[in-house]
Amino acid sequence: MQFSGPKRKKLNLVGEQRGASYPHSLQFYLQPPSENISLTEFENLAIERLKLLKIVENLGVSYLKGSEQYQSKLENEIRKLKFSYRESLDDEFDARRKDHISHFILRLAYCQSEDLRRWFIQQEMDLFRFRFSILPPDKVQGFLKDSHLQFETISKEEKELYSQDILDSSPSLSGNKYELDAIYKVPFADALDLFRGRKVYLEHGFAFVPHQDIVSIILNDFRAKLSKALALTARSLPSVQSDERLQPLLNHLSHSYVGQDYSAQGNLGKISLDQLDSLAMKSFPLCMRQLHKALREHHHLRHGGRMQYGLFLKGIGLTLEQALQFWKLEFIKGKVDTDKFDKGYAYNIRHSYGKEGKRTDYTPFSCMKIILTNPPSQGDYHGCPFRHSDPELLKQRLQSSKISQTGINQVEDGMFSLNHPNQYFLESQKLLSGGREVRKESSQPEVSQAKQSVQKTANSASLPASLDSTLEMEMEGLEGYFSE
Repeated sequence: MQFSGPKRKKLNLVGEQRGASYPHSLQFYLQPPSENISLTEFENLAIERLKLLKIVENLGVSYLKGSEQYQSKLENEIRKLKFSYRESLDDEFDARRKDHISHFILRLAYCQSEDLRRWFIQQEMDLFRFRFSILPPDKVQGFLKDSHLQFETISKEEKELYSQDILDSSPSLSGNKYELDAIYKVPFADALDLFRGRKVYLEHGFAFVPHQDIVSIILNDFRAKLSKALALTARSLPSVQSDERLQPLLNHLSHSYVGQDYSAQGNLGKISLDQLDSLAMKSFPLCMRQLHKALREHHHLRHGGRMQYGLFLKGIGLTLEQALQFWKLEFIKGKVDTDKFDKGYAYNIRHSYGKEGKRTDYTPFSCMKIILTNPPSQGDYHGCPFRHSDPELLKQRLQSSKISQTGINQVEDGMFSLNHPNQYFLESQKLLSGGREVRKESSQPEVSQAKQSVQKTANSASLPASLDSTLEMEMEGLEGYFSE
């Protein structure tokens, strides 16, 4: 894929050529794009792909993957973003081209670290699983062939011979032989996951896999190929980053958060200060619970901790007046005199609420931002416990939080999809209140913000201008936040 000026060449395909370029609505992305595109299109395609993957992630949190609601909502969102999804649509060339090129662009951005690669692979796998689930049965064999997957269906004679054994060995089938529409004969080594779970019939070194289960084998192959491709992409990245046009864009892409920004405007005043200790135990994610505990014990947090925790509290509803009161009380206990607090710390708290300096209304940090920027050092309490803590120490912390061993195993295996500390807080509060919004529990009057502005919600259908172009400005402005 090349990037050039006004003389760039764009593929002009018609008729059968368009169909031959992208014969299926889903791809294994085996060949990179070969056409030239403008930098403007490069950026737009990247933004659209990132939106799509964030939607995939968010729906995976809210709904059971593969459920009717999940399938329906995901298909609707893919349709809105004009990506390919249905094999039966008349002309999907533009949508499939968009899908193809945008995937390879994000490979460049998300190959740069293990965390980024893990996130990218997981969302791409979920998207692939959805598309495969709605692929018409008569198109599956063609897709497998085009993807270089040699999974042949068994003959009628073999199906008749092994039908009962297949039914008895495949939990995905209800025991009705009429469900045996397509049975794939797969080398044993390719079906190890099904074999470990005792979910497949084996005969003479082959696994006889029903259509309902073949997706797990295909996904394993997809993951292996994508993982290898990302590693190879990372090796060649220096040559791409030498292009001064692409380097800033790729860096912004990999650090961009395109979900809800959890602005405090809609929540201001809904949380009282005397609720914080209780909320920290019930609804704070581990990273914020850790910061709250350290602050209460030491009456002080270093720079990174104050940035991370202060904006989180703002996001859950603390007003500026509450924040000033909260931090002042703690710092005074930590031997910071009132005059020093008023002259230094108070200014920086007002700055984070958009009342000083550039008047930027800063939003809470997402998980990605916490993981990728300003990692903690000795004496720090900020960062992500799941990425920056010793595994044994993390396990102890989870146990002290009264999480079951099953839950701890799920956490260690990465079986969760939350991507923002404030998202965790809201989901916890919904669960505890039966779906109702958070209400202030304290009857003590507190001063709240008189001025209300329009709530800014950057959901999965919108993106901060120019791929989170506020990131550098935000980090620059916040360097003085709660400064020493």
